[in-house]
Amino acid sequence: MSTNPADRTNLRLKIVLDTLAEAAASGEAAMGGSAVLAQAITQLPLNDAESELLAGGVPRGHKSLTTATSKLVKAGWLVKKRGGWVLTDEGLRAAAAFPDAESLTDALQNGSPVPAVAAAAAKTSGSKSAVAPVEESKQAGGRKPRAKKTAAAAQAVAAAGTAAPAATEPAAPVETAAPAAAVDTAGQPEAVAIAGDFSTKLGAPENWQPHFDEVQMELDPSDRLWKLTAELPAGYYTYKVALDRSWEENYGAFGVRDGANHEFHHDGGALTFHYDHKTRDVSRV
Repeated sequence: MSTNPADRTNLRLKIVLDTLAEAAASGEAAMGGSAVLAQAITQLPLNDAESELLAGGVPRGHKSLTTATSKLVKAGWLVKKRGGWVLTDEGLRAAAAFPDAESLTDALQNGSPVPAVAAAAAKTSGSKSAVAPVEESKQAGGRKPRAKKTAAAAQAVAAAGTAAPAATEPAAPVETAAPAAAVDTAGQPEAVAIAGDFSTKLGAPENWQPHFDEVQMELDPSDRLWKLTAELPAGYYTYKVALDRSWEENYGAFGVRDGANHEFHHDGGALTFHYDHKTRDVSRV
C-alpha cells in the first residue's frame, strides 16, 4: 500500500463518501462527522507519520482528512449540517460513479461532472457494508488500492438518479409551501467551531477538537454572524475559533490568526458566542 500521505488521504476520502452512501441506503438522515472520520481511519489506520500530533493534539493524518472533506463540500456532494453530514443526490451518484480513490481524486481536481449511473447498478451484489476494508492490489504495475463498492451504496445512487416513470394521466397540481429564503454564505467559511477546554461540556467527546458537531456554530443570515449558545458552569475557560473543522485556519484573541487563546471568566449559566468573519474575532453575550 502506498505510503504517500496524499494517496492515503484520498483513500480515506473515498471511504468517507461510501460510508455516507451506506448511511443513506439504510435510511439515516445524517451521520455525525466525527463518526464518519473515525470509520475512515478505522478502515485505513494512521501510520507512524500520520499519527504525529500537531497543535491542539490532532494527529496529522486526521487533520489532513478533515481538511480534504472540504473538497466534497465544494463539489456539491456533501453538506455538513449541525445534525450531521449528508450526501446530496449528486454525492450519492458520485459514490458509485467513481469506484476508487484515483478516479475520485481526478474528478475533484478537474471538476469533472458525475457521469450518469445506470439504474441496474442497484442490482450489484456485495456485502452489507458499503465500504469494505481497503485491500492491497494484486495486479502488477503498482496500481493503487481501491475501496470496494457494494450494493447498498448502489441502491442509494439508483434511488437518487432514477426518475419516476411518467404517469399516463396528468397529475393533479399539488400546493407546496414557499421555499425558505436561502442563506447568503458568500465570503463565509464552510464551518466555524469554538474549540476549547469546555468542548466536553457541550457534549463533544474531547476538548480542543474542532471537527466535532457539538462545537459547530451556525450562521445567522440576518446579521451574518456565526453563533453558538452554551450552558456552562462557573469557571475560567480558554478557546479558539477554528474554520472548516480543522486547525489549518484558526483565530485567537483579537482575531489574530494562530494567535493566543481567548480567555474568560464565567459566572455560570447560558451565554452566546458571536463570531464575525469580517474581523475574525469573537464576542460573548
